[in-house]
Amino acid sequence: MASSRASTLSRIPSADQRRQLGKGPPFARIANPTACMDSLTVDDFDQAGRIFPSRRTLVMGVLNVTPDSFSDGGQFTATGRAIERAREIAGEGADMLDIGGESTRPGATPIAAEEELARVLPVVSRAAAEVSCPISIDTYKAAVAERAIAAGARIVNDVWGLSRDPAMAGVVAAGKVGLIVMHNRATMDAAVDMVDEVLRFLERSLATARRAGVDEARIAVDPGIGFGKTLEQNLTLIARLGVLRERLGRPVLLGASRKSMIGRIFPSEPGERLAGTLALHSAGILAGAGIIRAHDVYEAVQAARVIDRLKGYWPS
Repeated sequence: MASSRASTLSRIPSADQRRQLGKGPPFARIANPTACMDSLTVDDFDQAGRIFPSRRTLVMGVLNVTPDSFSDGGQFTATGRAIERAREIAGEGADMLDIGGESTRPGATPIAAEEELARVLPVVSRAAAEVSCPISIDTYKAAVAERAIAAGARIVNDVWGLSRDPAMAGVVAAGKVGLIVMHNRATMDAAVDMVDEVLRFLERSLATARRAGVDEARIAVDPGIGFGKTLEQNLTLIARLGVLRERLGRPVLLGASRKSMIGRIFPSEPGERLAGTLALHSAGILAGAGIIRAHDVYEAVQAARVIDRLKGYWPS
């Protein structure tokens, strides 16, 4: 068993190989091209009008340049280390790289736009120039989004679904970039019909975007797993992602990576939740997710490709 595991691990590209691959086109610098799995590039994204293609599940890699994020806070606050990780994420097959400068975990302290910009701009500008996949900026502040777009970001990931900053929709429209709108709420309420609430919230987000002139073809929606929801509400949302997709008419992003709901089901620390993450993402893809957001990108890409293949045999 040990020798079999060692043989398997030897075929996984090293961190250095993944960083090198992330600098250029897919398959350019690695002997094992399955590591990249035909990932989306900046050129692909731009030529498609900066919309989310649907021929297969897309994988968004997470890069937090924060000191206090729940899973990887403090690991990538130095710009050089963040860029190394950005190259690794691209080399592992990410279709998008989501860079965040403010922790959105429960109980996190909000920060000013100036501090957030100081954290993200050096990383966004270098990543946009040095890695192959499109860059997403994870922010709900219009001032941060505007500067990040100018620095090369091609997607805005708003964890408050355009509800916190009235200028955000206009910034996205002016920049002609992709947009992800997420459901969020400040407190939990087990009595809430969460599927209905998420639908109504995201319908308002889409209406706000349309009024500002955002092309709806550039928008994806996110139910906000773990944000103001009980374990049962999170599980219900994942099981019913297809309802969100059909009712809203937009691709659905699922972000369950290392979330506390996994620890509620199987006691574990964030770094010990890879198997639970893959289980939730795989179930989510089968339920209707078109994009998954992940910390462990290589493993997420492999799981997504297998599930995509399985979907062709899944009963309708």
